[in-house]
Amino acid sequence: MSNEQHVEAGAPIELTDAAAERVRALLAREANPAARLRVGVKGGGCSGLEYVLKLDANVRPNDIQLEVRGVPLLIDAKSLPYIKGSVLDYTGQLIGGGFRVNNPNASRTCGCGTSFTPAD
Repeated sequence: MSNEQHVEAGAPIELTDAAAERVRALLAREANPAARLRVGVKGGGCSGLEYVLKLDANVRPNDIQLEVRGVPLLIDAKSLPYIKGSVLDYTGQLIGGGFRVNNPNASRTCGCGTSFTPAD
């Protein structure tokens, strides 16, 4: 029994065109058809929680599998409340470039954009 959902509008996390394009390129380079982008959070960083973005072919029992803009995603159930409603963006700028998460659940973010403090 699969918990895979194909979602666009109303997905727990949205990807900008630039982010989706970049992830698709990374997945193509990975050359593993089972690979997906894992999006989550873990304790750490300078603001309390740190974003996790990595390519992963291992689906865990508590993972939510979905597809947004043609990008297969994995979100673990514990991370979902912290990132729900977020938008993942990508910029190729030389300084300050890379993936950025615009998270409505963050009450404070660090300067580098990789960690946040959840809203109460």
